[in-house]
Amino acid sequence: MSGTNQSAPLRTIDPQDEAILLNTIDRWIEKDVRPVVMEHDHADKWPAELVAQMQEMGLFGATISQEYGGLGLPATTYVKIVSRIASYWMALTGIFNSHLMLAAAVERFGTPEQKALWLPKFATGEIRGGLALTEPNAGTDLQAIRTTAVRDGDDYVINGTKTWISNGIHGNCFALLVKTDPKAEPRYKGMSLFIAPKHDGFTVGKKIKKLGYNAIDSAELVFENYRLPAANLIGGVEGLGFQQATGGLELGRINVASRGVGLAEGALRLATEYATMRETMGKPICEHQAIQLKIGEMVTRARAARLLTMDAAEAYDRGQRCDMEAGMAKYFASEAAVRNSEEAMRIFGGYGYSKEYEIERYYRDSLLMCIGEGTNEMQRIIISKQWVKRHAA
Repeated sequence: MSGTNQSAPLRTIDPQDEAILLNTIDRWIEKDVRPVVMEHDHADKWPAELVAQMQEMGLFGATISQEYGGLGLPATTYVKIVSRIASYWMALTGIFNSHLMLAAAVERFGTPEQKALWLPKFATGEIRGGLALTEPNAGTDLQAIRTTAVRDGDDYVINGTKTWISNGIHGNCFALLVKTDPKAEPRYKGMSLFIAPKHDGFTVGKKIKKLGYNAIDSAELVFENYRLPAANLIGGVEGLGFQQATGGLELGRINVASRGVGLAEGALRLATEYATMRETMGKPICEHQAIQLKIGEMVTRARAARLLTMDAAEAYDRGQRCDMEAGMAKYFASEAAVRNSEEAMRIFGGYGYSKEYEIERYYRDSLLMCIGEGTNEMQRIIISKQWVKRHAA
C-alpha cells in the first residue's frame, strides 16, 4: 500500500521533442480553436470536438508517467502548453487540468493495483474527470466538509453534496474527498480520498452559471447512499485524504499561474494589435504616451508572471518543495491577468465592452484565477509563512 507520495525520477524532455509538441499545439490553436472560441463561450457550449482533439493529442495524459501510457511531461513543458492555449481560450485548459489532478492523486498516493487499473485509462482520456473537494460550506477550509463515508463490509456508503466541480457533467470519475471519521481531532485526520466513478447513487445536480470560464461545466454533485468498494480508497488507508487532496495543489497552482500568464500575454497581444491599428489625432494610438505607459506596464507584468511561473515549475521538476514558489507564481500571474485584461479593455475603449470583440472574455475569465486553487489572500499567507520559516534565525 502507498499512503504517502513515492519518489519518482525527475522528468525532462528533449528540446527538439518539446519544440515539435509546442508547434503542434500552435497549429491546433490556429486551425481549430480560434475559429470557434466566441461561439462556445457566448453559448456556454461544451466543446466536444475540441475535447476529442485534446484526447487525440494526449493532453489528458500530459503529466501522467509514460509507464502508464501518459506523455510524462515535466512541469516546465506543461506550463508552456497551458499558457499557449490560455492565451487564446483559458477554459480549455481547465478541462484537462482538473482531470490531471485526479490522475496525480492516484499516481502519487495510490496503491500499485490502483495505478495499474486507473492510470492507463486516465492517460488515454477513456475515463475523464476531476477533483470533488469543495462543498457549499467548505471551500478554502476543506476540513469543514460534511460528506461522509461509512464502512459497510467491503464497501463504503457515501452521502453528501459537492459543488463547483469542474467537468462535473461531462466527466465520469472524480477524486472524492470525504469524512471517514467526522469526530477526529485534528479534523484532517478523519478525511479520506476515493476514486469515485459515476454509477447508482451519484447524480449531477444543477449546472452553475458563471460570469466567465464558460463551456467547461461547473456543477453540483450529489451522493445518496452511493456505494464504493474499499479498493477505491486511494492508498488503501483511511485518514490520509487531506494530505492527498492538497498534495497536488503545487502543480495545480502552477497550472493556474500558467493560465494567468496566458491571459496576461493574450490581453497584451490583442491590445498591441488594436493599438497599432486604431488611429486618433492622425496617428496610431500606440504612439500616444498614455497608451505607451499602459503597454509598457503590461509587457513587464506578463514577462514577470512567466518568469515566476517557470521558476516554480523548475523547482517542482527538481523535486523540491515549492509551495512558496507556486503560491508566488499563482498570486502574481493571476493578478497580472486581471490587470492586463482591464488595461486592454481601456485601450480598446468602447469596443472593449462589446461582445463583438474578444477582450471582454479575457477580463471575465481572469477574475476566476484570483480565486481558484486557493484565493490570492491565502497565497499571500502561505508565501509569508514559508518565507519566515526558511529564513528563521
